[in-house]
Amino acid sequence: MRIFGKVRHRPSASWRQATDRAFTLIGDGRYEDAGALLTRAADLEPWLSESWFNLALLHKFRHDWEQARAAGLRAVALLDKETGAPDWWNVGIAATALQDWPLARRAWQAYGLKVPGGTAPGGEPVGMELGSAAVRLSPEGEAEVVWGRRLDPARMEVLSIPLPSSGRRWGEVVLHDGVPNGERTTASGHSFPVFDEIELWAPSPVPTWVVLLEAATEADRDALERLAADAGFAAEDWSSSVRLLCRTCSESRMPSAEGDGEHLDPHDHSEPGHPGPLGHRTAGDLWVPERECGIAAPAGLVRGLLDGWVADSPDSREWRDLEEVC
Repeated sequence: MRIFGKVRHRPSASWRQATDRAFTLIGDGRYEDAGALLTRAADLEPWLSESWFNLALLHKFRHDWEQARAAGLRAVALLDKETGAPDWWNVGIAATALQDWPLARRAWQAYGLKVPGGTAPGGEPVGMELGSAAVRLSPEGEAEVVWGRRLDPARMEVLSIPLPSSGRRWGEVVLHDGVPNGERTTASGHSFPVFDEIELWAPSPVPTWVVLLEAATEADRDALERLAADAGFAAEDWSSSVRLLCRTCSESRMPSAEGDGEHLDPHDHSEPGHPGPLGHRTAGDLWVPERECGIAAPAGLVRGLLDGWVADSPDSREWRDLEEVC
């Protein structure tokens, strides 16, 4: 976590001891004690950019964005190189958290990213087109990985329907860290980074529902997902989309769709034979009609969506036990 780059001379032994001890304390979650040591280190070597980078990093861990921005700006003022320094990335995260868009734009450009000239009415950069990625919600808790659309280098809009245990909703925007912590690959060979959530940046007003479906075929299930998408919301078959992974697997390079079809996923630590979030694996191509489905839609619309789905094919579709869960 510490960066030791070019400096005018070697930092003192006292600086190194204080810094090393501080990061040990950070690893134990003792942020207040670590802050006192890093402040002492900055007093010892105020000319050293790493002194302020480390303080900015600590304030990021604490979500103290005003202090993270102030320390980050002191760090970049002492840099020896013009672009590519992680100090600028931390400044960009802090500025994004504070919606300080001029500074965020300056930080991404100083890091070496191209930032389009377009801005939203509030001043935030738009049109960066960074593509899809995955984000690990509540990385110190449930650590659920979901798919999203990157709005800029530090924010992602959640496009999956998170499980209720995550406390997150479809359509929310989360602030995420800059260094990927894992990767998801597809059968086509594309790979997507997994970023760790830092905090919720913008909540979603759309509630999450769970419902039990009887869908005779995959096409029946797909029809509900299309119907929800056409209405501007979402439905997701949790029985097939959810895998329970250990931390080591989750933070590694993982295929994004293993577990379906003829071969079982060796990284899936859920129990086979149980549809729903606790285990989606089935033997071979066997389709299980009972599906646990998450739906993101307003209360006034969700039952109409489900009834319309059944009405299109009443012999092969049914729903029951609808419940709002988040």
